[in-house]
Amino acid sequence: MKLFSIGAPVGIAAAAALIASGCGGTSTGYGGGSAAAAAAPTSAKAATSIAVRQTKLGKVLVDAHGRTLYLFEADKGGTSACSGGCASIWPPLTSGAAPTGRGGTVSAKIATIAAAGGKRQVTYAGHPLYSYAGDNKPGDTAGQGLNQFGAKWYVLGPSGRKIDDD
Repeated sequence: MKLFSIGAPVGIAAAAALIASGCGGTSTGYGGGSAAAAAAPTSAKAATSIAVRQTKLGKVLVDAHGRTLYLFEADKGGTSACSGGCASIWPPLTSGAAPTGRGGTVSAKIATIAAAGGKRQVTYAGHPLYSYAGDNKPGDTAGQGLNQFGAKWYVLGPSGRKIDDD
């Protein structure tokens, strides 16, 4: 008894390739994949933009996807103190080109610093910027006031100052 026709192995191989191509990808948006994948750092291959969004805490800085951006009080002198496990929960906002500001930001306050892997981390008013893996959708501020990795985390207003609601 013949189980496969001549074309069957080709069809099986094509189906296997199709299934494999759908596996192993990551989501960089909200609502799918793991929290770490959802808050993955912005690609370092293109310029990143920062904007302002109204939240329950007031006007805060957000990335191009509407994710709230935070400062880490352990950062000193414009240098990031968040790496390893910290950076998996608080992914740094990185950019491969000069970052831009829109919608209420002050362009003169936007810069970059050296980051891991040859990337550039975006700063605002001297504060390295991070998103938070626990934020589930654009505009969430679940990281506000958390004390993790040795210091507190706060959202920033367009002035470049932390918004402290403690």
